[in-house]
Amino acid sequence: MKRARLALLISGRGSNMAAILAAARPDYPAEPVLVLSNRGDAAGLGIAAARGVPIAVVESRAFKGDRAGFEAAMEAALAKHGVEIIALAGFMRVLTPEFVHRWEGRLINIHPSLLPAFPGLDTHARALAAGVRLHGCTVHLVTAGVDEGPIIAQAAVPVLPDDTEASLAARVLAAEHRLYPAALSWLAAGQIKVEAGRAVITAAEYAPESLLNPLPRAALLSTQ
Repeated sequence: MKRARLALLISGRGSNMAAILAAARPDYPAEPVLVLSNRGDAAGLGIAAARGVPIAVVESRAFKGDRAGFEAAMEAALAKHGVEIIALAGFMRVLTPEFVHRWEGRLINIHPSLLPAFPGLDTHARALAAGVRLHGCTVHLVTAGVDEGPIIAQAAVPVLPDDTEASLAARVLAAEHRLYPAALSWLAAGQIKVEAGRAVITAAEYAPESLLNPLPRAALLSTQ
């Protein structure tokens, strides 16, 4: 099986990166060949290095607003490792439309809300303030509009009456760690196409897995 050469872009702890690396066994359709960060102090770099994955740092602060220069340096690192697809895993930089266009259909992200609800930052606090009963995460293809790309998969979790921002974030993060490796594998295997602006999973056996609903045990018991 030919595996797609994968780069993971991070800015911090890299928990979703770690989940993908753990899933990327020899039968996984993506091969992690690079973990790149815009911060040299990103904790995820150590995790990647410990797993034997090559790492690179392109310090965004060194470019002082020169987004084109910053992205050119990233592109050089990606080209050096023969990268074919990119997964954003907590990469806290907005990419230019030019970069996104070059990687169209090969650039994927996970966002901590059920898009199109709560794009941007502070999603868990905003979900609590809005009083929603369901929250979750979304894996989507990246387009020039922030958090606006075609949706590949979503995971829903309940918002419990005593939730804090931290407890809700932890529940969503656990769902992210299940959802992202699965959705990325479909992209790497060539099982996703875009029709009329919507992402379609072409393998029928994968389609039901594009919506995950992992209920916490307490919520399950309350329904019995």
